[in-house]
Amino acid sequence: MKILKFYPGSVNERHIEEAVSVLRDGGIVIYPTDSLYALGCNALDNRAIIKLCRIKGINPDKQLLSVVCADLSQAAEYARIDNRAFRYLREFLPGPFTFILNASTTLPKVFKDRKTVGIRIPGNQVARALAEALGNPVLSASVSADEPDDLASPEALALLYKNQADLFLDEGEGRTEGTTVVDLTDSSAPEVVREGLGHFEE
Repeated sequence: MKILKFYPGSVNERHIEEAVSVLRDGGIVIYPTDSLYALGCNALDNRAIIKLCRIKGINPDKQLLSVVCADLSQAAEYARIDNRAFRYLREFLPGPFTFILNASTTLPKVFKDRKTVGIRIPGNQVARALAEALGNPVLSASVSADEPDDLASPEALALLYKNQADLFLDEGEGRTEGTTVVDLTDSSAPEVVREGLGHFEE
């Protein structure tokens, strides 16, 4: 696994281009977000999605799949966002939230029997630049580790995923807590499914 280092708060365009090339070739990239480091692949590449799910031990038929988007405009191409949902997304994003929305038909066939998708627009420039340069969302799943401190350690993560990921975008020490997950599919009221870094209130 190749490691490319970023200075926190800055985006190295050449590194982003290299990461996008890996994603377009069906590869797996570890990259920083505003919560945990994440494993990512091209969200429109069905084989890459299956590979990422296998690494994470996720059953794509039963568990929520989330995508990282560059902005609300990109998110609107892959999820059904009504006026009420748009209001929440505009207020809380970019930020450490995953919003569950009804999926659109533009997602690949691994989503065909799924009605929902998790939408992320992280408050991290590298994550958003990745989705922007790719031209479509990055399917995203948080890294896992046996020890909580290892979740934030690039060295530990590089060792853990050295045979599973193709590229690591290293922005230094990360976080050990995930996003707050909010379900917006019920028209009556949002439901906080998981408390995380983000503080959600209506």
